[in-house]
Amino acid sequence: MLRQFSLASLGLTLGGILTVVGFIAYATGNATLNLAGLFYGVPILLGGLALKSAELKPVPYSQPPSSEILALREQQATTTQNQIRKDVTRYRYGQQAHLDESLQRLGLSPIDEERPVLVSLQETSINGAYALILEFESPFISLEQWQEKQEKIEKFFGPGIRAQITQPDEKRIDLALITVVEAQNSSV
Repeated sequence: MLRQFSLASLGLTLGGILTVVGFIAYATGNATLNLAGLFYGVPILLGGLALKSAELKPVPYSQPPSSEILALREQQATTTQNQIRKDVTRYRYGQQAHLDESLQRLGLSPIDEERPVLVSLQETSINGAYALILEFESPFISLEQWQEKQEKIEKFFGPGIRAQITQPDEKRIDLALITVVEAQNSSV
């Protein structure tokens, strides 16, 4: 619940209200409210502004998961798939883009301007296995470059994950992180 709420918006709202109350109290001669409003309101307002400037919004779902997919997620999703899904669907602060460090370690982000941008995600079933599909805008990194990194992607996000890379249109890459069902069954 809280991961879907912007701390920056909370800071701006609360700080703004306290600051306005402080100014009104100053104008009406109420010293106690003036001090409380200004001494608490202004720093909270400035903190909210700082957070807003470093805020990274949650990635939306391109298709909301059905109840069948949610049940499949509960049964098959790996810890890594769950962590990725939780991280990209909440507000983040102080990062340039979602999964920026991961892309850099995989060699898919040579410079910030060429970094693929995660624009949406979806959860689905591929051949009976749970799949988390990360949908990237990738105008500078070609499908061939992504495919060269497929084994590295599987090792990076594994164990128990198989990567499938597709290109639905010229500037978009879909990275499906698919649960390897045999690996999960043998570990149980």
